[in-house]
Amino acid sequence: MKPRWSKNQNCGLTLLEVLVVIALLAIIAALLLPALAASRRKSSRLGCVNNLKEISLAFRIWEGDNGDVYPMAVFCTNRGAMEPAATGNAAAVFQVMSNEISTPKILICPQDTNHFEATNFSTGLSARNISYFINVDASEADPQMLLMGDDNFEIDGVPVKSGILELKTHQQIGWTEARHKFVGNVAITDGSIQQLSTKGLQDFSSLTTNRLAIP
Repeated sequence: MKPRWSKNQNCGLTLLEVLVVIALLAIIAALLLPALAASRRKSSRLGCVNNLKEISLAFRIWEGDNGDVYPMAVFCTNRGAMEPAATGNAAAVFQVMSNEISTPKILICPQDTNHFEATNFSTGLSARNISYFINVDASEADPQMLLMGDDNFEIDGVPVKSGILELKTHQQIGWTEARHKFVGNVAITDGSIQQLSTKGLQDFSSLTTNRLAIP
């Protein structure tokens, strides 16, 4: 009887081939991860911009119904938020505009890991639920003023604290690395939303006196 030879060959990978495949996968992952991270940052930035658009519109609707001034310029007795805003209480300003703002969730920047979303405006809304500063001195009469924006500032390299921050020309103000990598999103009183570098922020702060309510 003649011996039978199988035509099936061993198709398994050698150790060298396995190592080559692993190395190729590692190279592909190294190339793709930065792109994916950049894509996530861009998506989060767009989420922040959309938040600011909605809140800026709420400001405009509110002031249109209240003598063309923002809540920060209207006494509490007239349903405004002048007094708490002057102390840096940004939450009080947003509470006044609760009918114009769709949800308190848009008060949080998607990249902000230090604050958390509130469920409603009526109970418990505080600085812990807000990512954005408010310019207490903002006026529609000056269309090139800061209205609000990301609150992750630093002065001379030191992150700012909650309360009133008065921007002065001699200060070295800038953005921290948090959220948007040393840039920030702001709403302007003309209704536009802009992304500012540290220099852009300094240019705006030099135009006029600004008292910012920092959550």
